[in-house]
Amino acid sequence: MDVLMEFIRGVDWKSLIFSGMRILLIFVIVWIALAVIRGLLRRLERALVDKGQEAGEVPSEAAKRAETLVRLLRQGVIILIWLMGFLLILRELGVDIGPILASAGILGLAVGFGAQNLVRDVISGFFMILENQVRLGDVAIINGTGGLVERVNFRTVVLRDLAGVVHVFPNGSITTLANVTREWSAFVFEIGVAYKEDTDHVIEVMQQVGNELRQDAHFGPLMQEDIEIFGVDKFDDSAVIIKGRIKCLPIKQWDVGRQFLRRVKKAFDSAGIEIPFPHRSIYFGEASKPVLAQLVNAARQDGTPAARD
Repeated sequence: MDVLMEFIRGVDWKSLIFSGMRILLIFVIVWIALAVIRGLLRRLERALVDKGQEAGEVPSEAAKRAETLVRLLRQGVIILIWLMGFLLILRELGVDIGPILASAGILGLAVGFGAQNLVRDVISGFFMILENQVRLGDVAIINGTGGLVERVNFRTVVLRDLAGVVHVFPNGSITTLANVTREWSAFVFEIGVAYKEDTDHVIEVMQQVGNELRQDAHFGPLMQEDIEIFGVDKFDDSAVIIKGRIKCLPIKQWDVGRQFLRRVKKAFDSAGIEIPFPHRSIYFGEASKPVLAQLVNAARQDGTPAARD
């Protein structure tokens, strides 16, 4: 008991109280700084969206770009503020932070040599974000894998494909990146019709369907331009392929495309235009007629009515 009382009497309560108050003040300052930074970043996000819209950028595209940049800035600034606050608290506790800073520099140099892949990922991510190559909410194909971009970090990009599988790509390992929804998207269609059909008439029917879709109250605003029909693209085994394109708002090409194909099917049925299925005709050359005669005779002998010529 005497030892405890002697310890209590030996404590410099005045310095301890002042140190505690200064530490509390540091926490308050950090909290205020974080609140101010969040407010400034929200204003920055709104300013970026407004600037993008003034430049003619699609509102959804401007919002995605602003959200990606602001989120990454928020992460970096929050880490920096808490790190500075932690160092100040250590100094108030009597810890000499000079050697810590020197050790951090040496450690950073060692990490730079030992973690080259990490450094490469961070540098690649920085330039990817700086050049606005991909944003949150985009649909992208990275190294042959497609999906919705869920997160863009300084080190990794996270995609989720149609089956719900999450794919994580280190930025330094990305060799190919295709952004499917940058500024505008397109639904490219290749529709096959029978060889007997008048292709000019078929194109007129498809153009009419596209014009009606353009006037639709729901799907019309999703289309940026009228439908483009390029014409006959190729002769396939069983069909004549007609190719075209519909330019749409980003990530809306699949909704518009599915509705277009649905309406084309109905229009073709109403106009009597055949969408052929794959089939083959076997030709035996000059032997075709004798072979056909043998089949007819065999059918007659079996009592089956012969097919008309």
